[in-house]
Parts: sequence; structure tokens; C-alpha cells
Amino acid sequence: MNNELTIFYTDDDAEDLEFFTEVTSQIGDHLNIVTQNNGKKLLHDLENPPPNPHIVFLDLNMPGFSGFDVLQKLRTSDNLKKLPVVIFSTSSDEQTIAKSFALGASFYVPKPTDFSVLKKTIQHTLNIDWSTFKTSKENFVYLNN
Repeated sequence: MNNELTIFYTDDDAEDLEFFTEVTSQIGDHLNIVTQNNGKKLLHDLENPPPNPHIVFLDLNMPGFSGFDVLQKLRTSDNLKKLPVVIFSTSSDEQTIAKSFALGASFYVPKPTDFSVLKKTIQHTLNIDWSTFKTSKENFVYLNN
């Protein structure tokens, strides 16, 4: 059985992309990280597989086509509406979280700046069984405590 997981991570910040890739490489070599630096590139990659992602980590604050725009597009696509989309953002205000939930994100993770916290956060998110996970207001936001 191939237990390699393909993860798409879309963020316009090159340092964040590098940090994420570095952290996931320490989680295990069964993770295949594919990064995009904007929303349009993510949509192009999703519409032109392979690879097919197991999960998408998505930044919200991107120029042009924001994470909200991407999320809205994914949730109206027959092929992609069930794809787990984790909002991965520095914003953690209630309006941003509520909008992410309303648009159909699977999970919301406030971006940690600490390496070990980020590693723990990603491991937690990857351990969720997305085939049975039911997003609710109570379990939507990852609380690092």
C-alpha cells in the first residue's frame, strides 16, 4: 500500500512556503509537498492532475486571487468540493474564521511562527481522518494548547 500523502500548500510568502516545507520534511519522507505561490496556480494544479492532493493548506491573504476566492471556487466544483481545505493564516480574528467556516473550509489553523509548534500543528492536521471528520463550529479552529 502506498501511504505517501500529497499536500498542496498555497501561500504568496516565499519564507512561509520554505518554513512549511522544512517542517514537513522532518515529519517524514512519506509526505510529498507541492507548493503554489498564488490561488490561480493552485486551481490550475488541482484541475490538471497528477498529483492529486490528500489535503490543501491555504493562505488567505494573497494578492489578486485570495484564499477566500479559491475556497469559494473549490466548494462550487463537483470534483473538488469534498477536498479537505485547511485555512492556514496569520489572521485569527472572529470575522475571518467565521467567513472561512461559512465558505466551507474544513479546518482553520492560525499560523504558528515556532518550528516545533508548526510541526505539532501539521501532524495533528494530517492525523485527522478527513473521510469521517465533520466540520462544526466547535472543532473548526485548531487550538494550540
